[in-house]
Amino acid sequence: MRYSNLSFFLILTVSFSTLAQELPRRASFEAKIGWPNNKVPGATIKEVTPNSPLDKAGIKVNDVIISVNGRKVLDQEDWSAITYAIRANKPTLFELKRGQEYIKKDVKLNSLPKEKHPKVDTFYETVTSDYGIKQRAIITKPKGNKKFPAIILIQGLSCSTIEEFSNRSNNWVKLIKDLTEKSNMVLMRIDKPGVGDSEGDCGKVDFLTELNGYESAVKVLKSKSYVDTSKIIVYGNSMGSALAPYLANKFDLAGVISDGTFYKSWYEHMLEIERRILQIEGKSEAEIYKLINEVFIPLYYEMLIKKRSFEDILEDNPTYKKYHRQGLNHMYGRPMAYYYQVQDFNFAKNWEEVKVPVRIRWGTNDWIMTENDNDMIIAILDAKGHKNHKLYKYTDLDHWSTIHTNYSSSFNFKPGKWDGKISQQIIDWAWEIIK
Repeated sequence: MRYSNLSFFLILTVSFSTLAQELPRRASFEAKIGWPNNKVPGATIKEVTPNSPLDKAGIKVNDVIISVNGRKVLDQEDWSAITYAIRANKPTLFELKRGQEYIKKDVKLNSLPKEKHPKVDTFYETVTSDYGIKQRAIITKPKGNKKFPAIILIQGLSCSTIEEFSNRSNNWVKLIKDLTEKSNMVLMRIDKPGVGDSEGDCGKVDFLTELNGYESAVKVLKSKSYVDTSKIIVYGNSMGSALAPYLANKFDLAGVISDGTFYKSWYEHMLEIERRILQIEGKSEAEIYKLINEVFIPLYYEMLIKKRSFEDILEDNPTYKKYHRQGLNHMYGRPMAYYYQVQDFNFAKNWEEVKVPVRIRWGTNDWIMTENDNDMIIAILDAKGHKNHKLYKYTDLDHWSTIHTNYSSSFNFKPGKWDGKISQQIIDWAWEIIK
């Protein structure tokens, strides 16, 4: 019996020690690499930094990466998972195509530099979810020893990192940078499983597993000695914006800021977004009516209500293939199981039950989320007697914190413009809520 108890104790000790270990740092390619075009396999080397590990290994411009550590580069989802999975200072096997020649190179890549911000302390920490997945958390705090108000940021559904690093310059990153450096609050971000330094594969992680990572992060944030736990605000963008009231309700947070949010079921959302895309593409209203009824309603009913994969649906209904915009077993890089659970998650219930102050922003060029959803949230808050809520409709703002002249400009990934008021509004709202 003593031997068994000792063995159990040692196993527990090893397990907790393992959970406490720092996440290995992701690698930097120190190169510009073109994403796969989803038509032919491979990612093409566009530029290699002199004296970098790739350069020293003899990898050249126009070489095409066919596989990394045995995983084939077949499409953009593969490449996203591969780039997040490579760890610094560990042998990484590249299979490349150079002209008609196939070559292999074993390379140890350097670490991606960590964030640094003036007048702000930056901590790279590990959050372990109830599923045992270790996820990267980045916490920034103003200098000083007092307790600070805090914001926890919950991002959208895509498999993209919340980390700000030197070669990222989009406007979502600018917003994160401003929240970090200008808010005078603690800011917590967490990379979902399989993203950044986090363990896992984002293309396989379901919605409830991801949600548990956010729940675990809130618990960690509330444990910090430098955080005023009565003044934690959840700021959500896109999918995260609809999770914000859920987290506020569950953890008694101080307020909700939702940016580009929704209220209806995912089935309704997908039908509405398909309609808007068809309008942007210039289809006639008669044609849109026909396509919605004959293609998109049955397609998404089969997928979200009957819980079938696109692959199976398209096999049974090959006429849908011409209009289908997603993968066979993924949508926006996430697996079918993710959306089955999203469909069953009652977002409206959490909006209906929210008691803390609410600030909502919708951009008039946001073709992803509808104006009507935002109006519905305000209507239900009014009906419930909620006293502290605002909806601001930001002229020309799209879903990605960018000013555009119209829907089409955003849809076609035109450059757009940045306005410092975009991030400052979030900061002002956060202070307004806690005061």
